Amino acid sequence: MMREIRGLNEECGVFGVWGIDNAATITYYALHALQHRGQEGCGIVRVRDRQFKRIKGEGLVTEIFKEENLRTLDGDMAIGHVRYSTTGGGGIENVQPFVFRHNTGDFALAHNGNIVNSQQLQRYLEERGSLFHSTSDSEILAHLIKKDNDNRDRLYAVLEALNMIDGAFAFVIMTASRLYACRDKHGLRPLSIAKLNGGYVVSSETCAIDIVGAEFIRDVEPGEVVIIDKDGLHSVDYSKYKRHNMCAMEYIYFARPDSDIEGTNVHSCRKETGKILYKEAPAAADIVIGVPDSSISAAIGYSEASGIPYEMGLIKNKYVGRTFIQPSQDLREKGVRMKLSAVHSIVRGKRVVLIDDSIVRGTTTQHIVRMLKQSGATEVHLRIASPPIMYPCFYGVDTSTYDELLCARIKEIDKVRAAIGANSLAFLSVGALYKAAGDRKELCTACFTGHYPTALYQPIEAANKDGKF
Repeated sequence: MMREIRGLNEECGVFGVWGIDNAATITYYALHALQHRGQEGCGIVRVRDRQFKRIKGEGLVTEIFKEENLRTLDGDMAIGHVRYSTTGGGGIENVQPFVFRHNTGDFALAHNGNIVNSQQLQRYLEERGSLFHSTSDSEILAHLIKKDNDNRDRLYAVLEALNMIDGAFAFVIMTASRLYACRDKHGLRPLSIAKLNGGYVVSSETCAIDIVGAEFIRDVEPGEVVIIDKDGLHSVDYSKYKRHNMCAMEYIYFARPDSDIEGTNVHSCRKETGKILYKEAPAAADIVIGVPDSSISAAIGYSEASGIPYEMGLIKNKYVGRTFIQPSQDLREKGVRMKLSAVHSIVRGKRVVLIDDSIVRGTTTQHIVRMLKQSGATEVHLRIASPPIMYPCFYGVDTSTYDELLCARIKEIDKVRAAIGANSLAFLSVGALYKAAGDRKELCTACFTGHYPTALYQPIEAANKDGKF
């Protein structure tokens, strides 16, 4: 995936099924639709007759699940997960869903996001006897639930646990008879509910809901826990503090174009950013091209607003394996050439407007600009459909350290332009993001502005060293 080459990754995607035959198979198809949210590992847990069975592994959904092992996951309840590692790193022990045994009843959970007070909570739990089996912050919620050993309804333990954690999260928790869908009070991560064949599904994105043929009901609200059991849907707020600070990068980059996030279609939002980008930064050119795939919608919008023809000047090879995706700069550069090719006959002799969704390290963008000029483009005017990324993210997005973020290291736009080799460079304004995403009043734009919607619990200067706390 291009996202690995570029150093910008979302942590994961979650999916849950309640009350539908062949729940694991439905989850399998949904995880296919969510594969863009994580390619390092995946897993499915089903429960039948109060017995939990899990299959998980490192790799893509098609690599881990085959017809023969899916058949062993029979039952009408299941949860699934696709992972890209941020907090805690990789390794099979960090691949979710997690399953936990407890005298009050076993349960499984899957998590999308990042808990910013994880260090403090882990210390608190270890001092009280908890033993952690992974290095993932997702395990913390389970231990907070397990610490409540009385015989009250599990819901009370879930609510108390959620009130102790802070950060960005969408949790799906499965017990022997219930699903809990939980969303952070800041509204940083998406989570939706749908109905299917008399049962229900919950999903990180609506594209997976569409894939399995379910009917969208609504989003889980910030600070809300939706309980799904034999009595249908129930809802309770674990927090009265509610915000809708959806991560702006969901609209810009992470989500699939066919997903709707809090009522706004992702393709339409990206197309609108392209239109606004032309108004804010017009360019005299012959063609508009977009970097596949997430920048295509914005490029179409720029083309429509400007009247400059949109052309497919870059082709993405979708069949390259993942073996070249390595952290070294040299291999990353080779990966760009393997993944993208310029269409010489389209760009030769043309002034090109190149639309990209973001600049992280700048390495990939630099190579694309060079590739277009080597293919005969007379000018390359780079337009970025987001503001400059100048701050690290602590909410489950694997943005780089300050030193690796090009626009944090080189703050002058003209120097960034020179480093990349473009003839001109302009970024979308922060205000345009709110407008493009349906005239929203709230968004998380912390990676652009440095204004974080939560407490961070550790000095932000720690990111200068390793990008994490």
